[in-house]
Amino acid sequence: QVQLVESGGGLVQAGGSLRLSCAASLNVFSRYFMGWYRQAPGKQREFVASINSGFSTNYADSVKDRFTISRDNDKNTVYLQMNTLKPEDSAVYYCNAKLILTTSGSWGQGTQGTVSS
Repeated sequence: QVQLVESGGGLVQAGGSLRLSCAASLNVFSRYFMGWYRQAPGKQREFVASINSGFSTNYADSVKDRFTISRDNDKNTVYLQMNTLKPEDSAVYYCNAKLILTTSGSWGQGTQGTVSS
């Protein structure tokens, strides 16, 4: 059974940084397509960033040039480095893992990131 555990959320002032981690209990983690999503109160969950097995990355326009996704296959962990944070980045951040892109994949429990103005 897939288990994803996010950590690293917290409260930070605007302009600050947070680094999120997602530890995965997955066989052959390196084959998984990993993503970060977020959900703010009253809003739908939205895509933030993704990284595939070949380390290619993709970002939402709202976070490009501020956020960086990376993975460490030896540690079965994916990271999200978030810089120059804005209040509108405040949300619960979720980790997602999938082998087949057309499926919904598996989700972690989420970690709260709050940016104060």
